[in-house]
Amino acid sequence: MVGAQAQTFPDITGETATGKTVSLPRAGGAPWTLVGLAYSQKASPLLEEWYEPAYLRFVAKHGLFAGTYNVDVYFVPLFAGVNKAAYEPSLKKFRKSASPDIVEHVVFSKVDLDPLKETLGMSEKDIPYFFLIDASGKVVYRTQGAFTDAKLEAIEDLLMD
Repeated sequence: MVGAQAQTFPDITGETATGKTVSLPRAGGAPWTLVGLAYSQKASPLLEEWYEPAYLRFVAKHGLFAGTYNVDVYFVPLFAGVNKAAYEPSLKKFRKSASPDIVEHVVFSKVDLDPLKETLGMSEKDIPYFFLIDASGKVVYRTQGAFTDAKLEAIEDLLMD
């Protein structure tokens, strides 16, 4: 993390709305992976606020420096404990309503949340967390909460270094 010792991002496996299994962080993928995580119903809309701007900037490659980024982008709603019951209904709803462009970038995951929260320092359940991970699986930057241009630009700055 910027200004701190980098930590290894834990393995998370999930599926896209098309049924494709995705393991994060991705080995052999892009040199960078941006992962957004949310583990409560209240945090999910805040995670969704990031979909379009992050997708347009880093995946669809819109903007002045768009062609310079080589980053995989994933948004991961986490389902744990009693929330696991909402997994299938949420996945079905997403299949019906999601933009085809974003579908492969949203990964639904059932996890054991406590070790993940402890490892990544995700103590506030009502906000999403975002991690920029290098090719070796180390977290080099993190931010949290609602989308802002400043947060996206901070990630963009690191991708351009």
